[in-house]
Amino acid sequence: MSLLLPVFIFFVIAVGGAMVGMKIWLRPKEAMDRIVGSMEGIDQMPAHPSLAFLDLIKKFSKYVPQSPKDVTVMHRRLIRAGIRNENGIKILYGCKLVFGVGLCLLAVVTAGTADWESSNKVFIILAATALGFFGPNEFVRQKASRRQHQLSRGLPNALDLLVVCVESGLGLDQAILQVSKELEHAHPEISEEFGFVNLELKAGKRRVEALRNLADRSGVDDLKKLVAVLIQADRFGTGVAQSLRAHADFMRVQARQIAEEKAAKLGVKLIFPIFFCVLPSLFVIAVGPVAVKIYRELIPMMQNI
Repeated sequence: MSLLLPVFIFFVIAVGGAMVGMKIWLRPKEAMDRIVGSMEGIDQMPAHPSLAFLDLIKKFSKYVPQSPKDVTVMHRRLIRAGIRNENGIKILYGCKLVFGVGLCLLAVVTAGTADWESSNKVFIILAATALGFFGPNEFVRQKASRRQHQLSRGLPNALDLLVVCVESGLGLDQAILQVSKELEHAHPEISEEFGFVNLELKAGKRRVEALRNLADRSGVDDLKKLVAVLIQADRFGTGVAQSLRAHADFMRVQARQIAEEKAAKLGVKLIFPIFFCVLPSLFVIAVGPVAVKIYRELIPMMQNI
């Protein structure tokens, strides 16, 4: 009875995979198109195997349910992670299907050979399937979070350089372009974002729209504040250099306050490492020799009395 459930799950997955494969590859019209295309493009170079694998994953994406809301959220998250490929959504959903089915099959094989209870086998199979299906989402989220952290780290240096460029006589558009060039190696993330702003300005977009797109793409609060300062300075006609200087001073004070807050929390955070790591070793060093001496000399003496 314990083997019936894994065998049934394996049979369902095998039949489903066979039906999906037949639906993808056994299409007469597409087969004829491939033959005609191969005859017409004999002189063309063969595609790289990695490109063929990506095409296969993009085909799998059609079998994953996709709601417009989730697609919009994932597309925004991919952009914030720095993945701007037009097929990024398809590759992501294809990876969800491939990893979900692959880990499910691996869990079925592992559970079938192991001597576990049926409830544990079902739990492991479901957990492996969920891990494979939701793992790519978590990977993209972590990548976006790391990129936003890098943007936050590079923003103070970019702002100081932007202030220097504007105060030296450059316009705001030329200053953004210069900052993008200068920070290409030190902070490539902020350099890439400023480069996209410059490209949008060259394409004919208004400066306000390009700056708002910068804030939407990054999702960083400090960068949104900088964009708001620039938009207000452009709207009300105030000096851009003066506004940037005031915002740079504000960010410098904010960074100092954040550092002081972290330093104040350090004592509280060190309580548990000290209590569990340092104090036991000190206790062993200080009390250990005395305990050994008591065990060897005092206890036998008291027993003899």
